[in-house]
Amino acid sequence: MPSLASRYAESLEYLVRAEHVIPLASQTFSKSRTQYPVGAAPLFATRSKGSRTWDVDGNEYVDLVSSLGAVALGYGDEEINEAVIKQLHDGVTLSLAHPIEAEIAERMVALIPCAQMVRFAKNGTDATSGSIRLARAATGRQHVIVCGYHGWQDWYIGSTTMNRGVPDLTRSLTHVVPFNDLDALQTTIDDLACEVAAVIMEPMTSTWPLDGYLQGVRRITEENGIVLVFDEMLTGFRFAPGGAQEYFGVTPDLACFGKALANGFPLSAIVGRRDILDLMPTIFFSGTFGGETLSLTAARVVLDRMATGVPTATLASTGGRLLDKIEAARPAASRSFLNFSGHPSWVFQQWSIDDPETLAQAKTLLLQEMLRRGVLVLNTHDVTVAFTEEDLDLVSEAYATVLSIVAEGLAQNTLLEQLECEPIRPLFRVRA
Repeated sequence: MPSLASRYAESLEYLVRAEHVIPLASQTFSKSRTQYPVGAAPLFATRSKGSRTWDVDGNEYVDLVSSLGAVALGYGDEEINEAVIKQLHDGVTLSLAHPIEAEIAERMVALIPCAQMVRFAKNGTDATSGSIRLARAATGRQHVIVCGYHGWQDWYIGSTTMNRGVPDLTRSLTHVVPFNDLDALQTTIDDLACEVAAVIMEPMTSTWPLDGYLQGVRRITEENGIVLVFDEMLTGFRFAPGGAQEYFGVTPDLACFGKALANGFPLSAIVGRRDILDLMPTIFFSGTFGGETLSLTAARVVLDRMATGVPTATLASTGGRLLDKIEAARPAASRSFLNFSGHPSWVFQQWSIDDPETLAQAKTLLLQEMLRRGVLVLNTHDVTVAFTEEDLDLVSEAYATVLSIVAEGLAQNTLLEQLECEPIRPLFRVRA
């Protein structure tokens, strides 16, 4: 097979140029060289449409990354584009609040079980951090319990190994508990003498909640006067129109939505109980671009479509069919080292290799060879409604071939010599 040096020549040139002026050459950690192997992967894209993305070298990919899950309806949706272009002529950021802010908030209140009021922001971290400040204001407490990934701000990232620059005092106020472990949650609350303001959690990632688990979290937080926050950045609109809280039938006090909310336009939101959201003026959660009209216009189209239930059903069906095709085509030997888990609309690769160096080599080889075959993927499948049967066939066929290559490399101890790049070694785990 041809060398990858020429396939990614433009990406490598842009990397040198960009790294001179941008740390990691990207504004987003998950789009940088920390995730994609230099020399064996595209590092810069120029356009996306439907289910496809093109890199700066002109290579085309079926895109399973979907802008880190921010795109659910497919790239370049015509209805969204037309609405945004129309709004563009009337203004993007105005000197007064725009009526569309209330219109979109009303749609979210109608759709999301916990939503009585809404406050908009731009990134997921904005929303999760605002929810924690609200919880502290509402309870008069300081400690926070986290379960999942919640962004880059000090209050959360200080609880991870990427805690450089975070004051020790801030770190001491955040406590991590594992998913599906009610005993650990109760013990942590007891140890903190009920001085917990909030439990913030992703209601599901790669692992399904055990029967009664989310209900148990809800019960424990209510009994202890703790604000329960669901981080629905990724589960929102993928699991159900009203998010995982609708899907699992458990209503939190607050919830944070984003990503698919505006199909790739920058928009996030805190939704939840009126008595808590009414504290917004007292905590000073404010930003110049919170009412930016183009993203809200995109969200209007998204929410009207999500309200029909059709997109979420399509995402589940498409993701399920993709898994079925992969399982039917993959070599049996590959099941010993790689399997898949999660909701069909948000599927995780699950590796079973104990040695960290071997795991890094295997992951990188899979990534290298999937990209070579025109599949843009990291460690999840974030399908969109724009995926076609042709896309699913291309992905499943690529997996079949590449998993055979990885299986052979593991059996013969030749993973490293098959790599045309350095193995990717994760700096920290975003999720346990």
